[in-house]
Order: sequence, then C-alpha cells, then structure tokens
Amino acid sequence: MVWHPGRVNRVTDGARSEDQRSSARRRDVPGDRYQPRRRRTTGEPLSASWRPEPGQLEQNPAQARQARRDRGRVRGLTKAYGWRMYALPILVVITALVVFNTARDPAQPAPSGPTGTDASSVTAGSDINEKPALPANLNVPTAALPEGGAFSQGGRMTWHVVPLAQDGTSGKRAGTTGRLYHYTVEVEDGIDPSSYAGDDSYARTVEATLSDTRSWIGTGKVSLQRVDASFPNPDFRVRLTTPDTATRADLCGFGIPFPTSCYIKGFQRSVIINLARWVRGALAFGADMGTYRQYAINHEVGHALGKTHVGCQTNGELAPVMMQQTFGVSNDYVAQLNQVDIYNSKAVPTDGKVCKPNAWPVLNLGDTPPAG
Repeated sequence: MVWHPGRVNRVTDGARSEDQRSSARRRDVPGDRYQPRRRRTTGEPLSASWRPEPGQLEQNPAQARQARRDRGRVRGLTKAYGWRMYALPILVVITALVVFNTARDPAQPAPSGPTGTDASSVTAGSDINEKPALPANLNVPTAALPEGGAFSQGGRMTWHVVPLAQDGTSGKRAGTTGRLYHYTVEVEDGIDPSSYAGDDSYARTVEATLSDTRSWIGTGKVSLQRVDASFPNPDFRVRLTTPDTATRADLCGFGIPFPTSCYIKGFQRSVIINLARWVRGALAFGADMGTYRQYAINHEVGHALGKTHVGCQTNGELAPVMMQQTFGVSNDYVAQLNQVDIYNSKAVPTDGKVCKPNAWPVLNLGDTPPAG
C-alpha cells in the first residue's frame, strides 16, 4: 500500500480517475494550488477544510449566485464612497429630527418696534436691528397720541386708489415750474370709513393741501398732479394706513413707542399716513386737526421729494415743516426720540429751542433759516 501526503479519493475499483491523476501531476506547481475558483489539490494539508458547512449542500444555486452578487455590490459601494456610505444615513436621521422639531415648535418672529419714526426714508425689508435702546428716563409728554375718536387698528395690508372726482375738479396740475411729480391717493382696505369721513373726504384734503401755493409747489422747484389707478407708475402714493400696518418692519417699524407716519421709498414709494394720527392729531397742534393733517401730508411728501429731518432753528418761530412735529416742537423732546433712530440720531440737537407748530413748507423749507 502506497502512502499519500494528502487525502486520497478512491473509486470503486481502487483506481484514481483521470482528473485526479492530472491534478496529482500538477500539484508541484505552486501557482495552481491557489488559483481562484479552482478546487485545491490533494496537496492541501487539511482535508477537513473541504467539508461543507451544515446545510450548505442544500442551498439553492440561484440563491447562492444572488448572495454573491449582493456581496459584490456592497463591496463596490464601500470602495466607491468609503466613509460617506455610513455618514449619509446618520445625516438623514439628523435632518428628519430637525424638521420635526421645527414643525412642532416654529421660531417666533422677532418683534418690530410698536411704531416708526415720523417720516424716515428707508427701504422696504431693510435691516433695522442696530437701534440703541430707548433711554431709561424717556420723557416726551407731547409725543403721546391724544384722546379722540375711534379708528380701525388694523387693515388688510392692501390699498385701493381713490378715483378722481367725476366732475373734473381733481387731477389738475398744481404748479407751473420745476419737475412734475405724479401721485395717487390711496386707502388701506378694511378700514371703517366712518372714522375718516370716507375716501373722497381724505382724497380732497390731500389734493387740496398739495395744490396750495404754501405747499411744495410754492418753492417753484416742483409741480404736482394727482392721477388715478390707470396711471402706470406714479412718483409716490399717499396712503392712509392703519397703525398695525404702519408698524410693520418694512414700513414704519422702528422702536419709537408712539403712532407715527413715514415715507418708504422701497415700498412703491409710499407716503404712509397713520390713521391714528389722522383721526386724533398731535398734542403740539391741540384741537386744530385741519392744520395737523396739512402738516402730516406736507412733511411726508417732503421726504418723497428728497427732504430730511431738521430741528427748530430759531426759538419762538414757526417750526420747519420737516421738523418731527408729531412728537412735539421742542428740540429737547425730539432729540430724545431720535436716540433710537439711526437715520436721525443727530438731526436735532438738545439745545432748548422751542418752535410753534407749522404745516407749510414755503414759510420755512427746512433746509434754510426760518423767515424773520
């Protein structure tokens, strides 16, 4: 009997098959022993390594091929994407948690100040976060809203153009020299008309004020003409607006705690007339509602024409129309409020000067010394 170093497979007659004899002849070639997908030869030191795992022989060949393909795909993805393959599921889970928490507890909007400055020219949507806090000893008794009639606190944040009078009494050019400016008269939707005597009354007051020779046309530098909704692109819009809408951050939304009006160039060049002030006026004007309304129109339209804020120039004289008379006619009072307005913080000095209320720019243009 011949001894063999490896496992010997015998056939029924005790002889080896032709394949076994060929394998034995090649067993001394080292490379053949470890070729892929080839059975190892009888030179294997442990014949037990060829013993299949329990149940392996019963595996479906198709399932085995599918398992090998699946393992190949996993190895391919791992080789192509490396650590990203493991990081992606983690990022998906984190994103889902953030979305869930945001939907359950949405971020609260940052509060905009309760009111805006009296006619500050800012662009809609601009960042107004760099405002200093109100001084702890703020004392501006003339800035508070007077007692008076009721008004709508909020509207729909949309406006309608008041049409021109059908009798032809409106829409005429006012002034014969200087650049011609076209404007519309508009009212916010959702306002109770009984508080301001209706659209026509408001529109007549605006047009009559801007057509007066004591208004801006009296300077000889501008002409003004009211138009209706058919005019494609007016130079500015005089809009009666509720207090809640006026205090939005993209309108008059500054940090001064008093109702006020403003001009916003970036918001369709809107002259915002605050309904609360239109109904109740300002303490500096007393019960003279007509003069205050003329002042409010001329002051805000002055911004549309490029004018800026000024203070009282000469003690005891008429106030410049571009002074913030809604808050008072004392420089000391107005200067306190300007501390919270980065656009007017140095417009008015604290010098003790006090003027008299005034509604008309031709008496004092605001950028020249007062008459007399």
